[in-house]
Amino acid sequence: MRRWNGWGDDSVEQKLSPEALFFLAEQIGEGKPVPDADLQQVCRRVPDSRLAPHDLISTDPAERIRHSLGQSLPDWLQLRYGRIERVPDGVAFPENAEQVRELLSYATRHQVIVIPYGGGTSVAGHLTVPAATQPVLSISIRRMRRMLHLERESQLATFEAGVFGPDLEAQLRAQGYTLGHFPQSFEYSTLGGWVVTRSSGQQSLRYGRIEQLFAGGRLETPAGSWYLPAFPASAAGPDLRELVLGSEGRLGLLTEATIRVSRLPECEEFHGVFFPDWDSAQVAVRSMVQEKFPLSMLRLSNPLETTTSLALAGHAGLIGWLEKYLRWRGCGQQKCLLLLGASGNRATVRQTVRRAMKLVREQGGVTVGQYMGKKWKQGRFQNVYLRNTLWQHGYAIDTVETACNWTAVKQMIQAVEQAATDALAEDDERIHAYTHLSHLYAQGASVYTTFVFRLSGDYATDLARWKKMKHAVSQTIVMHGGTISHQHGVGSDHAPYLQAEKGAAGMAALRQVFSTVDPQGLMNPGKLLTAPVSDGVIV
Repeated sequence: MRRWNGWGDDSVEQKLSPEALFFLAEQIGEGKPVPDADLQQVCRRVPDSRLAPHDLISTDPAERIRHSLGQSLPDWLQLRYGRIERVPDGVAFPENAEQVRELLSYATRHQVIVIPYGGGTSVAGHLTVPAATQPVLSISIRRMRRMLHLERESQLATFEAGVFGPDLEAQLRAQGYTLGHFPQSFEYSTLGGWVVTRSSGQQSLRYGRIEQLFAGGRLETPAGSWYLPAFPASAAGPDLRELVLGSEGRLGLLTEATIRVSRLPECEEFHGVFFPDWDSAQVAVRSMVQEKFPLSMLRLSNPLETTTSLALAGHAGLIGWLEKYLRWRGCGQQKCLLLLGASGNRATVRQTVRRAMKLVREQGGVTVGQYMGKKWKQGRFQNVYLRNTLWQHGYAIDTVETACNWTAVKQMIQAVEQAATDALAEDDERIHAYTHLSHLYAQGASVYTTFVFRLSGDYATDLARWKKMKHAVSQTIVMHGGTISHQHGVGSDHAPYLQAEKGAAGMAALRQVFSTVDPQGLMNPGKLLTAPVSDGVIV
């Protein structure tokens, strides 16, 4: 069963070895477990619904709690401490586009705020219930999950937008196809959620980000239905798909999506490589993408993330042997781990891996075969369960991601990690911050930083520490020329920093577009558009 106040299936547990816990205690101090809130007690505090009755709407307190928040750290703090500030007044589960239109008409008639809900995996505050005098309705599209059409000659598939990642891939695989979109949230996120947050999958180097995969679809808005035809290309004015991509529920609910699919690959390999230092590793991966090696994935960890990954992996004897071997080969304390993937027919995969490994050796890298790559693939959607385990041991974990040009990557990593360290140092607390490049481009790369710090045991204290850290790293990202989000979207957490990227004119244009299809401002208010930091100036 899905956890109500944590990640994923409550029968799945990611264990930490005693050596891993000792490593964390050395880095930031010993954690103190915090008791979890009880769902039944939280439900008893849910206020009565303000919604007019409707056959499609449930006002059950547990359903309202489960649809009140996502998976961001502020969401977790509310859920884990049982301090949920606001819940929707009801949850609807439409089964088709007609019922979605009916619910939007209901919301318009009764002045009800609507929050679209896909898989509930947002880590940027997309599902936050606004502090409004109006009632709030969460519309979950999880029952809309059918494949409606597969056009083999054009390699196009049309799905209802509520389909979850595993179900989508299973339906395609049965026909010999794949979308190839594998974000870490894959098991619990939906196709519609991927589109409206501009998601990026772990193998986007081969298959593309969701904006390359989304060919068209159908959106239900308060002003009516909006159909986006799927063309291979068009010069007929601005591409309106771009308004839907990243719209985060402000335009309406995406009910159908036509996506560009690929034949299932004949062969897929993931290899582990170690470099002696960051500079040699960055030169290697930059060369691979700029020379257009047909790889499916490159994931490069900085020295501290590499050390952390090995420390948390368990198998102390095996890791000890690996460390000795790598030191002998010239990869010591500053070593960086690269996971390299290739997908396609066997001949192409072999040739691609051979070319990549030649470049690896030129930069002093050491190949360690496919074992680490296979282990990563097996656990690619399990590692996020570490959030649950760390909480049980008194630690919180959060992430921040951006993208910038190659000239700024190294400085961005250092600046973001330092900003977080300095923010918590004010409270005499240490933070364990480490980074990897998760998606690489000829122009630059995404920079994905993880932060682990101790829980205080007090909700207000932990929330205040998160806000301080989040603001510090967000300012740093903007100041160093990065986007405020590469793959997690904007939501409410990143909204104050968006104007620095879009400009005043761009923000005004977005407001105008949203008000055209949602004149009453009922669709997911507070997301994307909000007051910028310090009256528009990020200092």
